[in-house]
Amino acid sequence: MATTFGAIGSGRRTRFFLRLAAAVPDRLRVAGVVTRSAERGEEVTARWGVPAFRTVGELLRHERPDYVAAAVPWPAMPDAIREVARHRTPVLAETPPAPDLDGLRALWRDVGATGLVQVAEQYLLMPGHAARLALVRDGVIGEPTSVQVSSTHLYHAVSMIRGLLGVGFEAAEVRAGAFEAPLANPLTPDGWSGDDTPQRLTTTIATLDFGGRTGLYDFTDNQWWNPLRMRRIVVRGSIGELADDRVVRLVDPTTPVESVLIRRDTGVDLNLELRDLKHISFDGRVVYRNPFEGAGLSDDDIAVADILERTGAWARGEGPAPYPLAEACQDHLIALAIGESARGGGPAVTGKEAWAG
Repeated sequence: MATTFGAIGSGRRTRFFLRLAAAVPDRLRVAGVVTRSAERGEEVTARWGVPAFRTVGELLRHERPDYVAAAVPWPAMPDAIREVARHRTPVLAETPPAPDLDGLRALWRDVGATGLVQVAEQYLLMPGHAARLALVRDGVIGEPTSVQVSSTHLYHAVSMIRGLLGVGFEAAEVRAGAFEAPLANPLTPDGWSGDDTPQRLTTTIATLDFGGRTGLYDFTDNQWWNPLRMRRIVVRGSIGELADDRVVRLVDPTTPVESVLIRRDTGVDLNLELRDLKHISFDGRVVYRNPFEGAGLSDDDIAVADILERTGAWARGEGPAPYPLAEACQDHLIALAIGESARGGGPAVTGKEAWAG
């Protein structure tokens, strides 16, 4: 059954959703987009062929989508969530669901008990990370004790650390520092600049102590785009370690063995199939299959399409909650502590918040 969703906003993230729906129209369908102006709505309709509305109420009178995706700027996100919830309609919020701690607390107070809010945190649904998570949950490296992430920023990285460690709402002691260094920055969201002059960019490094299990956060400004910074992920366990796509673990008291995660990508070299990810395997068994095989989507596209579809299944009562509001609030709580510690130079400790249950 195709997932049908509405969207609030007409910016980059909404365009991302519209593009994915156009790529897999048998799986995702957009019921309409809520825009602030009629002119912007006309542009959306002309470009994407979907109806535009001025209010959520107008959208919901026209159609009954499985849920509404709120993709608006940070300051506007909490009220967009509240508006959809007032209509007793499930909502998928962009990350983070509120800009600051006071905003998170107020939002939880207003809508937390409704059970209507999921958050579009897609990083552990990206194929490589999903395969790594499958190995960790299978116990391949034993009990996970430490996760190091140098890839994406703040709440996204925290979601990866918490997910791979299996950490819930435990208190965290955060110690962070920020350091400047010269680095060329030739590629940004606006494209290649043609300038290879090193700039002063900031790297933030933080340790997260969850009371015996730890995380290491390492992020450099614009690391998502800068091709001069690699991404790294390490998961250490009680009988082994996973580093990017390599795994070492103990199979008996005297036998450590190494294995690798292997992607099957078609359309490479003389393979004449569509450019596509098929699956990721480990020691001869498939640990991840592309749920959108044949669509030719990038890894990030696959992850976002996956959470859009999972949210639809949840909203229809056909699947589990993909990423509840409480989880996203906890991610951002710790992300805010990273910023606080980096600015102040001392530790920041998170407490137990209302969303922890």
